[in-house]
Amino acid sequence: MAAPGLWAFDYEIYGDVQGVFFRKYTEEQGRKLGLAGWVRNTPRGTVTGQVQGPKDKVEIMRNWLRSVGSPMSRIDRAVFSNEREVRALEFTGFSTKY
Repeated sequence: MAAPGLWAFDYEIYGDVQGVFFRKYTEEQGRKLGLAGWVRNTPRGTVTGQVQGPKDKVEIMRNWLRSVGSPMSRIDRAVFSNEREVRALEFTGFSTKY
């Protein structure tokens, strides 16, 4: 049986998001909210990842990714895709992929 209210989405953040501790702050925010997922830099200069957890916490993380980020970052655009309900968390904790 599916756990009630577990949601997931993929994201890609555009702007000045590399070399400004964006991944570190994203990982910290994900852990603070008790979410599962990951974050990584791309060769295109963006940051991508996935978030999974209770829908209310996932929405807090979406807003954080769209408008807060790290103190030195500049977020120009946030693209969210593959939003879906999940039966169970696919990751344990929130981590940075290299």
